[in-house]
Amino acid sequence: MSEPVLRVEGLSVVFDHPLGKVQAVDDISFALAAGERFGLAGESGSGKSTLALAILRMIKPPGRIEAGEVKLGNTGLADLDDEGMRALRLARIALVPQGSMNSLNPVLRIGGQIADAFADHGLRLSRGEEEQRIDALLIRVGLPGSVARMYPHELSGGMKQRACIAIATCLRPRVIIADEPTSALDVVVQRQVMATLARAQQQLGAAVILIGHDMGLMAQFVDRLGVMYAGRLVEVAPIAEIITRARHPYTRALIAALPSLETRGALAGIPGLAPLLRDLPPGCAFHPRCTLATERCRIEKPLLRCVDGAEVACHLA
Repeated sequence: MSEPVLRVEGLSVVFDHPLGKVQAVDDISFALAAGERFGLAGESGSGKSTLALAILRMIKPPGRIEAGEVKLGNTGLADLDDEGMRALRLARIALVPQGSMNSLNPVLRIGGQIADAFADHGLRLSRGEEEQRIDALLIRVGLPGSVARMYPHELSGGMKQRACIAIATCLRPRVIIADEPTSALDVVVQRQVMATLARAQQQLGAAVILIGHDMGLMAQFVDRLGVMYAGRLVEVAPIAEIITRARHPYTRALIAALPSLETRGALAGIPGLAPLLRDLPPGCAFHPRCTLATERCRIEKPLLRCVDGAEVACHLA
């Protein structure tokens, strides 16, 4: 196997709170191969977006990275100063944010925002070269070149999200982190945006981390899936294995919650609520909601271990 393009080892993120420390990300490790599509799924509050920000070293106080390291190729990101990390973002690792309207500057034209990315990373182009590259970027994500002269409020939600993909890929990064890029879009536009992201990824040969809670969307896009619960990875496996033979009860519950044509009108949910991260139950954090929980689950915290080609944190796997 070739050297991973991204390696996360023992990454932990905490938030300091007057009522106690909140463990938002707890000892996460995974590797991402070049060109791979890796998904991170789980309910809201499971730590997915916090993990993405920690990889990019964008955690702000009262949050902090408590332990672990992130390596992009041979570069340890913890070894870089703020300026070195700033130069790395967008050039080698980029983020497609969840809220395109909040991430685009409302008073700058789209072309100007892409030009700012070029200038900020020391790319000096003539006016003609710059316009040509911006047009090519917009066309690559399915937008007409005229969008360069438009403001964000003049674009639809899907067009704004494509503009964010254009900005994220303008310097040909090796890793793209897409944080719920379709969460505010209707299903037709969701499919178009995901096709745009897939096309851009293939053209660049980049790896993608897709963050979301839509297991159906994950099944259509990713090669491998990591399922998070209460700040921890509870299962990591190829997507076909997850869909057909999920090992963790939480993963099975997520899949069971998907609407089905065979059982129309009958929707399944996961009983109970996700626990407070500053007050996790002893043992397995999922045991209060798990119908299969044993006494061992209530006492002993399960570790992520290999089970038939998958990684699972469950005593029953």
